[in-house]
Parts: sequence; C-alpha cells; structure tokens
Amino acid sequence: MLDEHVTLESLLTDSVSKKHLPKAGYAHVVSTAEYAFELATQRNICVDLATKAALLHDIGHTNWERRGEWDYESYNEFDIHTIKGAERAHELLILKGESLGKAREIALAILFHSDSSPVNKNVKLTPLQSLVAEADDMDEQEGGAHHNVEISFGEALQRIRRLDMLVYPHIRDCGFDCEKCDCLK
Repeated sequence: MLDEHVTLESLLTDSVSKKHLPKAGYAHVVSTAEYAFELATQRNICVDLATKAALLHDIGHTNWERRGEWDYESYNEFDIHTIKGAERAHELLILKGESLGKAREIALAILFHSDSSPVNKNVKLTPLQSLVAEADDMDEQEGGAHHNVEISFGEALQRIRRLDMLVYPHIRDCGFDCEKCDCLK
C-alpha cells in the first residue's frame, strides 16, 4: 500500500523540488515538515497533508538577494511565493499520483501559509492552513536567516525518510484515504 502512497521522499527527490527547494533552504523546509508532524499529531490533523504541505510550503521561492545579501524588505513587499508555490506544488502532487482532493488541500495550505502574501488578508484559515503557517513560524529567524541555514541534500533526505516512517502508521490507520479521515473535518 505504501508503494501507492505519495511519500515525502518522492516529493523531495523530484527534479522540481530539487530545483526550487534549495532557494528556501533544505534545513528550513525539513524542519517545518517536522514541526508540522508534531503539531498535527497533537491537534488530530491529518499528518500526511500537514507534512507534505510543510515540506513544499516554500517551493515557490525565488532568489531575493541584492548585493549578495538576502533582501528581506523587498521580499516582504513584493513576494508572491505562496501563489507560485501553491501552483507548483499542486502540479507536482498530481504528477506524483496524489488524489485531486489532497493535492488541493495541500496547495491551499501553501497558498495561505505566509503573512507576506497578499492573498491571505481577511481569510479564515482552516486548521490545516493555520498549522502549516505556525510550523513555518516555528523555524523563522530574524531577517529571513532561516532560509540560509544549510544542510546537505543527504541529511535532508535522511530526515525526510525518518519522517515518512513516522507518518506511515497514521495514514495506515486512516486506510490511506485522508479525504474520509476525521482529521480533515
């Protein structure tokens, strides 16, 4: 059954992720996924959706450097990474074989995860969307420094494989069908 399940490892190792996630920093996206797992288990929110959304939450990042330094002010004023990321993640998830409903929920959590996005003003967030935003904030450092913390792809992969093993019992208990799971309601 796990062979049919879209794993975090399959998302991390995809060429789209390998192209775009380094801009956000592997340390940050993996840490955010780990925080999302902890929060989801505490709040009875689907850990499969939470960890996938958290892993991919910054897949829409571009390079906001000016003179070799992270330009946090321009990022905060002009960034649309949540919009690009939601679309990019949705497409990736569908190509990997994720169900349409789960891909949509994950993409929406990505769309609404950041205060830098103009689209989340005056929006009432779902528990999953709030969780992904909170997991992201848990790893935040002043001036966007969390995007510059470096770990190797190998370390990121090792941590994601461990997280996949933690997620698996939860999705097995839901019968691999998050759309029918009480965690989504």
